[in-house]
Amino acid sequence: MFDQFFASENVIFSAALLLMLLIGAVQALGLVGDVEGAHVGDHDGDAGAAEALLAWAGIGRVPFLMWLVVFLALFGTLGLGFQQLLTALTGGPATSLLAAPVAAVAALPPTGAAARVIARVFPGIETTAIDRDELIGTRATITVGTASPGNPAPAKCTDRHGQPHQIMVEPDSADQRFQTGETILLVKRDGEIFKGFSNGDFYLPRLD
Repeated sequence: MFDQFFASENVIFSAALLLMLLIGAVQALGLVGDVEGAHVGDHDGDAGAAEALLAWAGIGRVPFLMWLVVFLALFGTLGLGFQQLLTALTGGPATSLLAAPVAAVAALPPTGAAARVIARVFPGIETTAIDRDELIGTRATITVGTASPGNPAPAKCTDRHGQPHQIMVEPDSADQRFQTGETILLVKRDGEIFKGFSNGDFYLPRLD
């Protein structure tokens, strides 16, 4: 049994199952938080198809690490099962280069179905993956440098989940400049660049 588990043609599936157990254990201990899901840019002509594919696979319905645990479990199990079936039918397993893509494709539909079930059974589990347009209307703080029209600067903001985001910001008004430490209101997005207005109190004297 263990010889098959660690055979060279099966090691990728065994590693997937071990990684699944490791991620599950780490999450159970609360040592890491979830990571933000993939985002598809709006100016990509294939964005609609890509988003539909991600939704079909279940990405974005549950926290990404939870999705990854389910996918790894199915990928590893289906891969080992496929190799055993092929051995029984032909007398030998397939190479990992052939078996891995087959198992990955086969694992996607049940992973998507499982993600939809988990999202319905546990509605309180909410993914931290958001559309970047949801950051519009929030406040951001310039972290480095000076932002001017056409010359964005790095800024940090927090989404509705309390997750921080590093973004690039420039003024929406031609006569404004944002300095390091200044807090601004995000009012629109142009590609990957956010535009905003200053709160107006950055240069006021402090009474600390």
